[in-house]
Amino acid sequence: MSYRIAGDLHTHTLFTRHAYSTIAENVAAARAAGLEVLGSADHFSPMLFDEPTIKNFQFFINQRIWPREWDGVTLLRGAEVDIVDLDGTLFGENISCPETILDTPYGEDLPLIDRVTAHLDYLVASVHATSFADGATIAQGTDMYLAALENPKVFILGHTGRAGIRYDVDTVLKRAAELGKLVEINEHSLAVDAPDGRYHAACSHIAERAAEMGCGITVSSDAHMASRIGKFPRAEEMLAEIHFPEELIMNRSRASLLAALERAVGARVA
Repeated sequence: MSYRIAGDLHTHTLFTRHAYSTIAENVAAARAAGLEVLGSADHFSPMLFDEPTIKNFQFFINQRIWPREWDGVTLLRGAEVDIVDLDGTLFGENISCPETILDTPYGEDLPLIDRVTAHLDYLVASVHATSFADGATIAQGTDMYLAALENPKVFILGHTGRAGIRYDVDTVLKRAAELGKLVEINEHSLAVDAPDGRYHAACSHIAERAAEMGCGITVSSDAHMASRIGKFPRAEEMLAEIHFPEELIMNRSRASLLAALERAVGARVA
């Protein structure tokens, strides 16, 4: 069984600091791979800078200058935001941002995440640093992901099969399906699988349950260099092994992806 995957929503540029390509190089790679949609989702995360100020994250604010259509590819503006505690708090939610990048005061004091992501189309909510969840129960992990899903700009739960936090898959997938939000099948997770194969097993279980429960997924490269964009061989093979229904792969076409994005987070892309 082969799948048509037309969009890659979890990719990174040089801004992510441990990634190696520009947005222009990524767009060119997406076009070469035959993609119709490219989503750029650099890290909005405490791992990038010691000081979480708006000046350090102004890269996201000016993405309004990016063309929507670039060399035949629809370009979406996103960010991969860290989940930072068991309450499902997203990075920047508890950080005050009273001043602009020019040090002038805002009219109201909104959190950093609201300022930085105001003009983005979507967020991918992921766990990277896991020390906050040491000893966490399945119920706590479940509540964490459920809380992240409730954020109005979160469209995707990122690489939950690799994050290492236990959660009740059915409960989270049920809520994601109700909200029209997506769970990611991450190619990079399968490429860097642990020696015991646990990432593959976890991702396969998530996909199987998503198929049973009618929860949409997105297949993503998590590319940190242009040459990886639009390439999902391990993910496609795994999905084929379980006969995953193509209609639940929401990035199977530009139309299905943009419709899902509008339903889930209200982002309308012409």
